[in-house]
Amino acid sequence: MPLLLAVSEIGGYPNFTPLYEKLGYQVITETSMRKVLKLLKKNTPQVVVAEFNYQFDFRDRTSSLESMMSVVQRYPDIKVIIFYDKEHKAQLSKLEARYTLSKTLAFPLVESDLEAVIVGL
Repeated sequence: MPLLLAVSEIGGYPNFTPLYEKLGYQVITETSMRKVLKLLKKNTPQVVVAEFNYQFDFRDRTSSLESMMSVVQRYPDIKVIIFYDKEHKAQLSKLEARYTLSKTLAFPLVESDLEAVIVGL
């Protein structure tokens, strides 16, 4: 069964675990980037779904996603889906310039849109 890693540091959107499982994924959910990085040392998910949380106080990065993406980029077969606030699209573009993202979805999220993205991976 393929593995999907759902990273929800802040949340505020529906739990899509039932959707992921319906699509045939074993789901692991993590809420801290430290735990995500530890998990990625032992597991290679087929899909990572995470939220982009712009952190203006970071001196040299836009978010904690950059730490995760530096590990994920070593595995070109991992598909990465990012949820983001439309107001942070410019900051997300900086992340997209450095790393390959399979798809980005703006809030508010529509389950059928997410399902179509995952099925199309």
